[in-house]
Amino acid sequence: MGKIIFTFLCCCAASLVCKAQPGLVIVKGHQFILDGKKYHYIGANYWYGGLLATTEAGKIRLKKELDFLASKGVNNLRVLAVAEGEGIITAVERVQPAYQPAKGIFRDSILIALDYLLAEMGKRQMKAVLFLSNNWEWSGGFLQYLNWNGQIADSVLARKIDWEDYRDYVSRFYSCGRCIEQQRAVVKRIVSRTNTITGKAYAADPAIMSWELANEPRPMRPAAVPAYKSWIAANAALIKSLDRNHLVTTGAEGDIGTEGMENYLSIHRDKNIDYATIHIWPKNWSWFADTSISRSMDSIITKTTEYIDRHRGAMQRLGKPLVIEEFGLPRDQQRFTLTSTTHSRDYYYSRIFSILVKDIAASGVINGANFWAFGGMGRPSYRQHLWAKGEDLLGDPPMEEQGLNSVFNTDHSTWKLIFKFTQQINHKNRLP
Repeated sequence: MGKIIFTFLCCCAASLVCKAQPGLVIVKGHQFILDGKKYHYIGANYWYGGLLATTEAGKIRLKKELDFLASKGVNNLRVLAVAEGEGIITAVERVQPAYQPAKGIFRDSILIALDYLLAEMGKRQMKAVLFLSNNWEWSGGFLQYLNWNGQIADSVLARKIDWEDYRDYVSRFYSCGRCIEQQRAVVKRIVSRTNTITGKAYAADPAIMSWELANEPRPMRPAAVPAYKSWIAANAALIKSLDRNHLVTTGAEGDIGTEGMENYLSIHRDKNIDYATIHIWPKNWSWFADTSISRSMDSIITKTTEYIDRHRGAMQRLGKPLVIEEFGLPRDQQRFTLTSTTHSRDYYYSRIFSILVKDIAASGVINGANFWAFGGMGRPSYRQHLWAKGEDLLGDPPMEEQGLNSVFNTDHSTWKLIFKFTQQINHKNRLP
């Protein structure tokens, strides 16, 4: 009898804890749940959102952009939590300003800007997915940790690194003990933070939906897979030890980025990984070669559908939610001017959103989709193709042509399409 009473009291206590934390997204089976109802969404990649509030002009832009997104029904934003290092990397500019400009040196002003973003998102009932490092050099990421620990010389880091060498370098991260220790120290600082504006601990903030280990973490070489899996398991466990309220995911692209489906399944079987992600990049994966895009659209759609179906089946086997958290296409003819059309992109978006809506209607595993990427009120300078320090931050990282994949606030046909689908999904979320 005593054991029964004790169990009952524990259940009651757990219930009270849940009720004391409204607005937190949880997982039940293969569904996201928010305040007792299913939570599905169309969101945006807004990686630079946490950097805008470092200036007063940026704060004004940020609030206007959040209002714009909210008006279109977009309520989930994927954001970079931290950038590492300063200066030229792989022969081009990197994201600025950095939270950790040099090894062991931290700028709290950058996290105050992230505080501001989360506070403003909270006012609008938006949810953030915060990624904590990067496989790619545009925010420093794994390459910068390797450089700080003598694995890559300054002279090598500054020059253009070819793809095979890049794979070799990044694959070393997972077996670099000092690199991992330093990156984990940053994770602890972020996840354990208290918002200076709202006074809320990040670990209890409803504006945060989930923590993401990194943007597109890849083993890069088959030999690195065991160390890669260990890093994912250890970092997921670390985050859960600091924050039991929020979800954790990998940020992986899918089997293309994990050296095969079995590795993808393996990392998502982990008890501390709550849901899976996939990214889809027809241009980067050479699913088309011509500049018209439209001539290859049938093939692009076929390959995209196959990719989604393959990973949907994988998550059906694991019984966990799946999010299509990155996908994009350039503007028509791969032009960068804002006056160029977006017919192919709009069609591509409509097909992915239709897959999401269909899966929601069938209570399937696909719970959300974040397009890449929101460019908002920012504008390319057109002085050069790539980003330069002092220019507007856009959806396109500094290493990519500015305006390539960004969806700007003036892309009316795209926003009309997005609004159509967000209205359908958000209506379903409100149903009992």
